Amino acid sequence: MNFLFSDATAFLETPAKGNPYSLIIVLMTFGLIFYFLILRPQQKRTKDHKKLMNSIGKGNEVITTGGLIGRVVKVTDTGILTIALNDTTVVMIKRDFITGVLPNGTMKAL
Repeated sequence: MNFLFSDATAFLETPAKGNPYSLIIVLMTFGLIFYFLILRPQQKRTKDHKKLMNSIGKGNEVITTGGLIGRVVKVTDTGILTIALNDTTVVMIKRDFITGVLPNGTMKAL
């Protein structure tokens, strides 16, 4: 019975021999996957949203993150937009809370 244990201890004492660069290769692979699947698309969305924010001007019809649809009446340099929801209701909102610019005539179609 002792001969079984000696083989087991001999097996445990042998050092594992492998490529020392395999861990680096695996980490670089996961880093590239993370970059191309998560970081790069998010950077593209951020860039597109920033371009949309800079293109908003007086007369555009917009939709906000809260679901309000209105026409831009006034744009200030501080990033505040004045939006007319209808003929009597006007709200002020930060430029960052605009989710999209709608085609002209959308408000009349609703």
